[in-house]
Amino acid sequence: MAIFLIAFYLIIVITIAAIIINTESSGKALGYLLLVVVFPIIGIIVYFTFGVNYRKRKIYQKKLLADKKAFPELDDELEKSIKETLSKHKDDLKHFYKLATHNAKEYVLTPSNKATLLINGEQKFPRVLQTLRNAKEHIHIEYYIYENDAIGTEIGTILKEKAKSGIKVRMIYDDFGSQSIRRSFVQELREAGVEVAPFYKIRWLFLANRINYRNHRKIIVVDGNVGYVGGINVSDKYINKSTSHLYWRDTHLELQGPSVLSLQYTFLTDWNFCSKQSIMFENKYFPVKEIVNQKAGDQLTQIVSSGPDSEYNGIMYTIMQAIILAKNEILITTPYFIPNTSLLDTLKIATKSGVKVILLVPGISDSYIVNAVSNSYYVELLRIGVEIYKYEKGFVHAKTIVIDEFVSFIGTANLDERSLELNFEVNSIVYDETLAKQLKGAFIEDLKYSKKIDLSAWLKRPKSVRFTERIARLFAPLM
Repeated sequence: MAIFLIAFYLIIVITIAAIIINTESSGKALGYLLLVVVFPIIGIIVYFTFGVNYRKRKIYQKKLLADKKAFPELDDELEKSIKETLSKHKDDLKHFYKLATHNAKEYVLTPSNKATLLINGEQKFPRVLQTLRNAKEHIHIEYYIYENDAIGTEIGTILKEKAKSGIKVRMIYDDFGSQSIRRSFVQELREAGVEVAPFYKIRWLFLANRINYRNHRKIIVVDGNVGYVGGINVSDKYINKSTSHLYWRDTHLELQGPSVLSLQYTFLTDWNFCSKQSIMFENKYFPVKEIVNQKAGDQLTQIVSSGPDSEYNGIMYTIMQAIILAKNEILITTPYFIPNTSLLDTLKIATKSGVKVILLVPGISDSYIVNAVSNSYYVELLRIGVEIYKYEKGFVHAKTIVIDEFVSFIGTANLDERSLELNFEVNSIVYDETLAKQLKGAFIEDLKYSKKIDLSAWLKRPKSVRFTERIARLFAPLM
């Protein structure tokens, strides 16, 4: 017995040392230390399952090096167009653009785009299906969750038909988020000629660190000139049929124009990583001159991706910079609100500077623990003037930000540690009054189905509930 106790305490000491040495974030380190000290066995299992960067540096540094060599030089005509467009806009935009593109050519700001706002699966999927049917050269599709239900089957049928007709079809699915299609559905696609690759395949689901660092991106690129990005996965629940037991509110974006090249870049570097192929970045995938000459629209658009392979956190930095530059109004919708200290302070500074900040979060959540942690942040925001609404019509899953009726964020990243630190994410940023007003209109419509949190009433909630939320918040860095 003494030997077992000595071994047990030795493991605890080793685990504590590993947490201190290997965990870069002090908040995350404290969270793991607290878990190990209070619940040793559970804490040790959780840390070595979720907290250790098994091979992360080795794997993702290789991907990063490949990315740097991959993106082609931009056509002179496109660079000229960008400079001309920037010269017409205020200095704030130039500062924002410089941040997003710092050492990241793939995040280039592109003019002459057409961005179409899509509300819920009811608007997204009919357009996606038509675009897929119209494909002439290639289809690239990448999803965190792809379900083998009605809409998943319909898309799958088109992918198989297109592959059989000679069109190149490539698909990336996250091996954790899309567990239901791993076997028969994926095999059917492959038999029809679709090239399919899981992102960071999980072999031992409950024993491997691979359930971290998931690919949370939702990307479709067709023929290099039409793209889709946003929060909507491939699943019937996003379509809100009459038989649905829960209403899902989400937002997506259809893109045409040079911004599609950045989506293409993100997909192909992910594809080369998880398929072990080396697809060349040639004209058929990056038709720069053709897209520039088409002039699909007049919107400035940027695609920003980030994840464990990023040199710096482009998504979090661009969100924070946009909040800092806001002069009048910030409208945020997020299903998971667990901000790190930097993001939380940025919101506080904006509010104290006289900017109106409204936060829309779920009233109905798909995670009790996440909801409890999110609740713990509201008092400090409410006290300084942030307006917080809880959506009650269903589950709000959209990840959007509208700033000063000009800058719009629509993408896959939640405002939580997992999205901003662990997952592979992608956001679109559109600089355009028309789209911003449309997105703001959708936000105002959502508020009609939401309940505003009153600070005095919020403080009157049972002390046991508030205490539980504060305890849950201690583990926020781990979520």
